Amino acid sequence: MQKQEQIAIDGPAASGKSTVARLLAEALNAYFVNTGDMYRALTWQVMKHGVDPRNAPDAIAPLLEHLDLTCRPDAANQLRVYLNGTEVPQSEIRAPDITGAVSFLARIPAVRQWLVTRQQELATLGLTVTEGRDIGTVVFPQARFKFFVTATPEERAKRRLQQAGETIDGATLASVAAAIEERDRLDSTREIAPLRPADDALVVDTTGRTVEAVVNELAAIVREGLA
Repeated sequence: MQKQEQIAIDGPAASGKSTVARLLAEALNAYFVNTGDMYRALTWQVMKHGVDPRNAPDAIAPLLEHLDLTCRPDAANQLRVYLNGTEVPQSEIRAPDITGAVSFLARIPAVRQWLVTRQQELATLGLTVTEGRDIGTVVFPQARFKFFVTATPEERAKRRLQQAGETIDGATLASVAAAIEERDRLDSTREIAPLRPADDALVVDTTGRTVEAVVNELAAIVREGLA
């Protein structure tokens, strides 16, 4: 099959993949697609309906037929997530309760199929940098460029603690590291689209590296490949 001119970035929680993907898109004048925000937006919406993915997964699929989730570029050409025509507030979807529930929603086959279809539709925008946990393996398996961004558990826990609003009050490095380890376990052992590097992905360890250094490395690889 022909390689698609898409850039797929996968990786575990708090690995830095979202920041790297966003800055890489800026460097390449491409669209940045944060699929994690799409899963978070859906989690936020179903929980607003009183459905918790952790204890009522079977109640979620019937809600999907009443939802319209899209991504639209704003004036700065940044993609924003919309549900039923209304932009999804970042402050809401990054709350600790959403962070704690999103992996459970992501394990539901109907949800993944529903969202993957919408993610694949975004390829029509042109060159995109899409980040998530199954981009290179499921969403864009024929992407020309695939990267798996990771870091040590300690580094990732420190980063998560520094992200405003994503941890509960009183969270410690140990408690955040434990939560990240559990998220990794859930993501990597689920039956459908488990978290793993694509066979042809370049694994990039960001531990101890600056964001600028990582972005410059990936941008150079992509520019050379597109030349």
